[in-house]
Amino acid sequence: MDVELNVTLLTLGGFAELHKYRYLYFVIIFTLYILILCFNSTIVFLIWTHENLHEPMYIFIAALLINSVLYSMIIYPKLLSDVLSEKQMISYPLCLFQGLSYCTSVGSEFLLLAAMAYDRYVSICKPLQYPVIMNRITIYVCLILAWLIPAFETSVLGVLYSNVKLCSFTLTGIFCNTSVYKLQCVPSVAISIYSMVMLINIALLPLLFILFTYIRIVRISYHCCREVRKKAVKTCLPHLLVLTNFSCFIFFDIIIVRLDSDLSKTLRLTLTFQSILFHPLLNPIIYGLKMNEIFKHIKILLSSLITLNYGFDQLVSECY
Repeated sequence: MDVELNVTLLTLGGFAELHKYRYLYFVIIFTLYILILCFNSTIVFLIWTHENLHEPMYIFIAALLINSVLYSMIIYPKLLSDVLSEKQMISYPLCLFQGLSYCTSVGSEFLLLAAMAYDRYVSICKPLQYPVIMNRITIYVCLILAWLIPAFETSVLGVLYSNVKLCSFTLTGIFCNTSVYKLQCVPSVAISIYSMVMLINIALLPLLFILFTYIRIVRISYHCCREVRKKAVKTCLPHLLVLTNFSCFIFFDIIIVRLDSDLSKTLRLTLTFQSILFHPLLNPIIYGLKMNEIFKHIKILLSSLITLNYGFDQLVSECY
């Protein structure tokens, strides 16, 4: 390969035994991708079409699930293409775009979870002021900032990366994430410092805010009546499950990047699959099963589909 091509093309070397399990990889990834799109889109559709779900909590849930779909669309199409290709390669600009989009999605997830924690805090601890505080403008501002702040900060990081000289052209992962940093000839101090600041702004600070908020909710609920405690558990538990799930997957991703040379290819691939496959699939399952109002509409939708299918079968049998 020409040196000129080496400068612009990167090799994704994270697949293990791809030549043996190519079609198995494809079937598993494609099936999970379709499930992710269907599960998330179904709950977003239910929230959008039912008036009783047009409340701040459910609007934030819909935004979180839309973010899960975007997260999947950043990774899966290229991943499916790579599985069927003889060579897993990506251009550096496209790799940079994928990596920055991935960081934007992760940051948006933390900020949306922070907005949801604040919504639960106001609902449980300040119920009389809830309609005033969590009005339509507040919701719009939270949603816009949750997507714009990470997008702006990662755009600045993209500008810093655009002037980087590469000396390595092989990534040990199956998609582009923060491991792009390791391709530099000389580690950039500016990128290192800015990345740390960005990590604090869009991940650490929202996480600390979420923890502080739920600690406050627990303390206040403990001194209130049984109904308040029951409401706190019912509405906060799904959010805490999603936060724990997401934080664990991000922790796995950081471990994969930091311990890159110390991990076997199979273990690294397994951890990567866990972070990109199961996280966007678990979110709609958690909210669909744990949020009573959403679960009711899911049951109605399923019963309607079963009735429709039964009626169609009856019509077909009568025709024959």
